[in-house]
Amino acid sequence: MKKYSDKEIAEIEKSYNELIQSVGESMTLEEVGYVRKAYELCCLKYDGKQMHSGRPMMLHVLEVAKISCSEMGMHSKTVVCALLHNITQVTDVTFDEIKEQFGERVALILKGLVKVRSLNMTQISTQPDTFRKLFLSMIDDIRVVMLIIAHCLSDCRHQEDIDMEGGVDKFFEITKYLIIPIVHRLGLYNIKKDMEEAVMIHENPKEFAEIKEKITMSHVKQEEKMANFLLPIRQELSREGFDYTIKWRTKSIPSIFAKMKAQNVSFEQVYDLFAVRIIINNSRIKDEKSDCWKVYSIVTNLYQPNPQRLRDWITKPKASGYESLHTTVKNGVDWVEVQIRTSRMDEIAETGNASHWSYKSSGDKHQSPDAWLNQIRNILEDTNQLYFNSLDDKRAAKGKSDKIYVITPQGEVKQLPLGSTVLDFAFEVHSQVGCHCIGARVNGKMQPIRYVLNNGDRVEIQISKKQTPKADWLNYVNTEKAKSRIRRFLKDEEMKEAELGSSIFHRKLKNWKISFNDKIFNELLKRYDCESGIEFYNKIATEQVDFADLKAYILSQTEEKDSRPEHADEEVRKDKPIDNEADAMTIGSNINGFAFKMAKCCNPIPGDNVCGFVNVGGGITIHRITCKNAIAMKKRYPYRLVDVKWQGDVPSRAIIKVVAKDSFGVLSDITEVMKQMEINIIDASMGTRNGLYEGRFVVNMTSVNYLEQLIRRLRLLDNVTEVQRID
Repeated sequence: MKKYSDKEIAEIEKSYNELIQSVGESMTLEEVGYVRKAYELCCLKYDGKQMHSGRPMMLHVLEVAKISCSEMGMHSKTVVCALLHNITQVTDVTFDEIKEQFGERVALILKGLVKVRSLNMTQISTQPDTFRKLFLSMIDDIRVVMLIIAHCLSDCRHQEDIDMEGGVDKFFEITKYLIIPIVHRLGLYNIKKDMEEAVMIHENPKEFAEIKEKITMSHVKQEEKMANFLLPIRQELSREGFDYTIKWRTKSIPSIFAKMKAQNVSFEQVYDLFAVRIIINNSRIKDEKSDCWKVYSIVTNLYQPNPQRLRDWITKPKASGYESLHTTVKNGVDWVEVQIRTSRMDEIAETGNASHWSYKSSGDKHQSPDAWLNQIRNILEDTNQLYFNSLDDKRAAKGKSDKIYVITPQGEVKQLPLGSTVLDFAFEVHSQVGCHCIGARVNGKMQPIRYVLNNGDRVEIQISKKQTPKADWLNYVNTEKAKSRIRRFLKDEEMKEAELGSSIFHRKLKNWKISFNDKIFNELLKRYDCESGIEFYNKIATEQVDFADLKAYILSQTEEKDSRPEHADEEVRKDKPIDNEADAMTIGSNINGFAFKMAKCCNPIPGDNVCGFVNVGGGITIHRITCKNAIAMKKRYPYRLVDVKWQGDVPSRAIIKVVAKDSFGVLSDITEVMKQMEINIIDASMGTRNGLYEGRFVVNMTSVNYLEQLIRRLRLLDNVTEVQRID
């Protein structure tokens, strides 16, 4: 096996010594020994192994460890994990061996790291917020996040080392949409700046180079301009007795580029290119706020401030612990951002609060690692921060979420309640997918519809056209969406059965030549223990009712048997009003518990003489008795005819045609009549031909009498020549 060269070994040892120097002051000798133990295991197992670029892998893991310690303030356990972060994937070392040598917590952190790095993030640019939720919800120990950040920063600095599915493009997409927002939230602004520059150099190299060149070319001019700007500020600060440090810089290239795009301006037109930082070195803790405001007064007395650009993060610090007072003031034609803070605030702002929490509270007392980690988690999940304002999965005190995030084969993330099953996920994908679901392949293994999903599962639903929802499916789902879809399907199936049962029942009555009315129907519901007509018709369709028994019972309830001749059904009925027929079924909110609809061919409304036809596909259709279709159906299907009558107001539609002389305001006059009569227009079509206006109106109507009243009033309008109801 290939071994590292002497030169590479010397470079590795140098890097390790730099690591020990950076941790020396913050770790005990025992903790340093703990780190040394991990380093020696890496030297043994990584010897000869290289990154994608050919760089020794040991240099990579040492760099990740140095970043986690010196740039992020992590402690010994995280540094050990940084050294070992790849070891189970590229060597023969197992998690059991890690647990035995370094403890259970290190093994769990490394397992969590492997788990989140295996996430399919092909659609992260289209679902950044959802992926951040998924990412954080899968992490039990927040140190996994810190290791991901350290690893990402190392790769940004050594892009030639990147070896991942999707290549460099995918790496920078993940960095941009996942890692940078988390880094921003933690207040690791130096790391954020390095990552943003790396992303911009990859995505917009030409623009990066152009802005960098313009900054470099104008450096001398900038120096002179800023010296003149700062001179009166320095004089006033010294006069007030402040021990201070002033730094200034041109804003970062990605920040300038973002402003140029957002404001659609050139480099020269960017509002505030420069940022000045005034650091108060001699401020006591109790005087920090008042000292910052004193400096603010000095600056704004010298230069005109923009009140809308005042940012007060000393009265209410950011969740990350960032404290500073920001203002923007005018210097000639330029605007300059001024940041005012104390040396303590500046130290936190430079490296992020994580490094200063390092198991320390506001005093010198140590706090537990769990308390420190919880602080970081709370920052990442604080929903009051705009940067993560859509991260709404608040966790309980133990850090457990009430949601899970599941991934489709295409890489899309679906959010579900905790305890959701394969069936819940299927309905979340699509109602039809849910209805035909027979199981799923979860992380490559087949599982039944009732299988409870876990966070981060990759789920591929299996379907069959023969599969349909069953009543017991309601026991296997947790989401309201799935429950409502299943109930709707079962209800639809119940209605279909009822419609079939109704058709069978009424055909039997015709064949038996038995008269029938509401009173007898209500008695039937009682006899067969049914709460509604739908339930009764379902029993008919599913053969739960004996027809011989049914016939005998109806005959026993009928006082007068039908005396019609044997072939009465073949006679064509005469059109006549049926309002007073005792045995006619009534049209109300339903027909004896059965669904009905108005025929579109004749649009019957209350007051019309009507009849009903039982549909083979289900329900009863109401026709006017003068309707040509109704007359034809009476001859062909007399056994499907049902006598019906109106009862109460039944919302119906009528169509009227209005013809008038094409004159100004005629349409307004027509609609005004309808408005006065409180008639709702459902649809309307209008046109002119040969000097005549013709309008067709579909209106809601409650009775024939009211329709006739509308027609009479429209005929009285000036210029109206014709008004009639049409089918």
